[in-house]
Amino acid sequence: MTIERRTYKEQAYREIRRMIVDGELAPGTKVVVRMLSERLRLSPTPIKSALAGLERDGFLTTFAHRGYFVPEVAVRDMREIYELREALDGVAARKTATLPDVVDFVRGTLQPLYDEQRRLLEEHDGVGYSDVDIEFHRAIWHAAGNIRLVQFMDNLGGQLRFGSGSSSQVPGRTSNALQEHAAIMEAMAQGRPAEAERLSREHVRRAAEAFEDRSAMTDAGLDTAQQARPAER
Repeated sequence: MTIERRTYKEQAYREIRRMIVDGELAPGTKVVVRMLSERLRLSPTPIKSALAGLERDGFLTTFAHRGYFVPEVAVRDMREIYELREALDGVAARKTATLPDVVDFVRGTLQPLYDEQRRLLEEHDGVGYSDVDIEFHRAIWHAAGNIRLVQFMDNLGGQLRFGSGSSSQVPGRTSNALQEHAAIMEAMAQGRPAEAERLSREHVRRAAEAFEDRSAMTDAGLDTAQQARPAER
């Protein structure tokens, strides 16, 4: 019974998160347990557990006596986050490329994540793709050995995911991003720190541009859900 309940909670968490990332639950929307329970055909218990987890991970905010809401992340906030990511991802890539065991790291850690991204892209699983994308970059942050960098980036976890989800819906972005990941891995494996830093910074900059494109399409009222089939980043 415990396993079954956990499965229902995970199912609710993933589906509600997809609704948030895809824009089905728009920023500022109040999240109602009854509506989700009817929509997902689940009892309120796993829904409430999922909402608590989503709030903990930065996908929802909660207000006393008012409930859960989808947070409103301003475009200006995301621009600032991408600016920081560009600099810090570059630092992490440069430091990682100088590790004595960098080839093992690329082959044993980054390559499997890259392969998983390719699989998810082929299955049109945009949310899963964005999750693994964050794990790809997080692996590099940790490998760089800068504890404060990791803590800082992890503190931005929820907003980083919002950016990933939005940019992933821009047509052509995911396939380009995978090529950029491959180039970053190659530069690291060959011990070229300056090139790894440059490629990482360019990668984040292009993700930021895709986020801006996605925001512009949303502001224009375009049906981006239809335009972005399959979901790409």
